[in-house]
Amino acid sequence: MKYRITTAMAAALACMGAPALAADEPADTGNTFGLGQIVVTAPRVQDSDITTTTVNAEAIYDFSRDTLDEAVKLIPGVTSGLSGNSRNERLIFVRGFDRFQVPLSIDGIRVYLPADGRLDYGRFLTPDVAEIQVAKGYVSVLNGPGAMGGAVNLVTRKPEKELDAEARFSLNLDNDVDYAGYTGFVSLGTRHEKWYAQASYARNFTDHWDLSNKFDAARNEDGGERDFSRSEDWRVNAKVGFTPNATDEYAISFTRQEGEKLAPLHVSDTTGLRYWTWPYWNLQNVYFLSNTQLGDIATLRTRIYYNTFKNSLDSFDDARLSTQTRGSSFNSAYSDRAYGGSAQLDLRPSEAERLSISFHYRSDRHREIQQSFPSGAWEPWQTTEETTYSAAIENGYKLTPQLELVAGFSYDWRDLARAEDYTSGAFIYYPIRNGDAWNAQGQLLWTPDADTDVHLSVSSRARFPTIFERFSTRFGGAVSNPNLDAERATQFELGGARQFGPLRVEATGWYAKVDDAIIAFPFIYRTCTPAGVCTDNAVSQSRNVGSGDYYGGEISATAQIGETLRAGANYGWVHRKLDDPSNAAFHPTGVPEHSGFVWAEWSPIPALRVLPSLDVASSRWTVNTAGTRYYKIGSYALANLRVDFDVTDFATLGIGGRNLFDENYTTVDGYPEAGRTLFVSLRLKN
Repeated sequence: MKYRITTAMAAALACMGAPALAADEPADTGNTFGLGQIVVTAPRVQDSDITTTTVNAEAIYDFSRDTLDEAVKLIPGVTSGLSGNSRNERLIFVRGFDRFQVPLSIDGIRVYLPADGRLDYGRFLTPDVAEIQVAKGYVSVLNGPGAMGGAVNLVTRKPEKELDAEARFSLNLDNDVDYAGYTGFVSLGTRHEKWYAQASYARNFTDHWDLSNKFDAARNEDGGERDFSRSEDWRVNAKVGFTPNATDEYAISFTRQEGEKLAPLHVSDTTGLRYWTWPYWNLQNVYFLSNTQLGDIATLRTRIYYNTFKNSLDSFDDARLSTQTRGSSFNSAYSDRAYGGSAQLDLRPSEAERLSISFHYRSDRHREIQQSFPSGAWEPWQTTEETTYSAAIENGYKLTPQLELVAGFSYDWRDLARAEDYTSGAFIYYPIRNGDAWNAQGQLLWTPDADTDVHLSVSSRARFPTIFERFSTRFGGAVSNPNLDAERATQFELGGARQFGPLRVEATGWYAKVDDAIIAFPFIYRTCTPAGVCTDNAVSQSRNVGSGDYYGGEISATAQIGETLRAGANYGWVHRKLDDPSNAAFHPTGVPEHSGFVWAEWSPIPALRVLPSLDVASSRWTVNTAGTRYYKIGSYALANLRVDFDVTDFATLGIGGRNLFDENYTTVDGYPEAGRTLFVSLRLKN
C-alpha cells in the first residue's frame, strides 16, 4: 500500500472529513473512472488507499477483500453481517442504516431491485473495482432519491496508459489447507489522447468454506465444511471513452454479472427449514456518461442507462435438493427492467459561488412468476410498473476564503401505474397510490489552514418503501398497505481532520433522528365468505409507526512511522434505539455498537511487504427464528496477514490468511461465520 502521508496532503484532503457529496467535477485520479464517481466534497486523495469515505483497488488487494461486504468494513462506521433466515444474504450497514436505506450504485447509476430491495452484497465482486465510495449521513440531493442513511458507489476502472494490463489469481484454502475455491481477475485497457478503451473480467468460485474447529456440532451442521456454502459469481465490464479536449469526456459502458448460490441452514432449528437455492442471479447494465463544458462558467453532466435483473429462487423438499413434491417447494422467478437517466448543470458565476441543478428519471417494471408444488402449475406473470422522479438544487458560497456554506433542496415523487398479484386462481389489482417526499440539507466547511478542516452539517432525507413492503402477502402472513409513506432520517454531524506532520487524524460525531420507520405491525385481520362465515387471521402489515434515535462517532489515524513502516487504525461507534410500538422486546439487530480496523505495512526490503491487520467488533443484537427472543451475539477480533514478494518488476507472489486464530463467532442467530481461511496468490501488472 502506498500511504504517503505528507503535509501537502492536508490541502488535498480539505473537507474530506465531511462525508457530503457535492457537484465538483470528477477528478481523473489514476485508474479510477472519473465519470462514474460520486464526488466527495474535496479534491481526490491520490496517494491514500483508505480514507474515512473511500477504499481503492490497492487496499482491496492488500487486505484480500474480494466481495463488497468485506471491503467496506475497512471504513469506520460501516459494518457487515448476515441476514440469517432462509435467504442468508450478506448485508452492509452504514452507521446502522441498512440496504433499504443506503442505495448502491455502479458508476453513479443505482442498482435497484424494485420488488424488495434485497441486494445480496456478497454477490458484488471487488477485484475489478477501482474505488468504493461510501457517503455517510450527508448525501448531496443532486445524486438522486433514496439516500436516507448514506450511499455506496462502485467505481469501475479506466486505463492509465497505452497498454494497461493486470491479472490476478488466488487459490483459496480452507481450515485444513484443502482446496476451497479461487478468485481470478484480468483487465486490459488502452489510453490515447482522444480516446480510451477498457475491459475486465472477475470471477469468484467458492467450493465451500470451513467452520472454525472450535464449532460444536449441532442438529443441522456437523462442522468442518459448511453445508450448502457453495457459490459462484462473475462480472464483466467494458467501456469505450472519447476525450475530444481537456474538459469534455463521453463514455459508453457495459456491465454484466451473474451468480448462483446455495443457502446454508440454521444450525439448530428443528422446524421450518427451507432448502432454497438461487440457480441464477443476474444483473446487466448498459449506460452512457458524459461531461461537457458549456462556455466559461457552465458544465453539463448526463447519465443514461438501461438495466435488467433476472433471478430465480428454487425451493426443494429436503437437503438432497433433487425433488419438488411438497407444498413448501416452488420455483419463483423475477424479471425486472429499468431505464432512465439524469442531467446535472453546474454553474460557477464567480470564484466564490457554485450553483447546481439536477433532474433524475427512472422507469421500473417488475415481473414475477411462480411454479407451485405438488401440482407443478405455473401462475401467470404478475407485473408492477412505477416511475420515480427527482429534481434538486444545490448552492455553494464562500463566505470567506476559509469558510463555505452549502445548501440543497430536492423534491422526489413516484407514480405507480400498475400493481398486481395472483392468488387462489385469480388476479388481484392493488389500488394505485403515488408518493412524494422532500429533502433538505446544509453544511458549513471551514479550512483555517492547510493542515486543518472542520465541517458541520444537517440533512433530512426520505426513502420510498419497496413493492414488497407495500403489497407482499408474505406467504399469507401479511396484508397490503398501498398508502405506506416514506421513511425519514434527519442527521446532524460535526467533524474535522488535522495533519500532524506524518500523522493524520480524522474524527466525527453524529446524531440521526428516524421518523415514520416502516414496521411490520401485527393485528387480527377478519375475512368473511359470501355466506357470512368469518375467520380471524393473525397477520402483519407494514406501517409507518416506528421512530428512533441513532448516534455515534468515528475516529481514524494514519501515520508514516519510518522509512519502512506505515500504520493506521480506525474506530466506529454506533448506538441505535428504534421503537416498535407493537413489540416491547424489540431491538434493532445486526449492527455491533463498536467496531474497528487496525493495520500495518512493513517493508524491510523493497521487494517484500508484510501486512498484518485486525478486524474487531463488539456483540450485536439478534433474534431467534420465531422472533420471540432477542439476545446479543458475535463479538470478535480477527487476525489477518498478507505477505507479498515481488518476484520481478511485473510479478508479485502472495500468501496469507484471514481469521488466523480460527475464532468461532456468529453475527446472526444460527448462522456461524467462516473459520480460518488461507490463500496463495499471483499478481501480474505491467
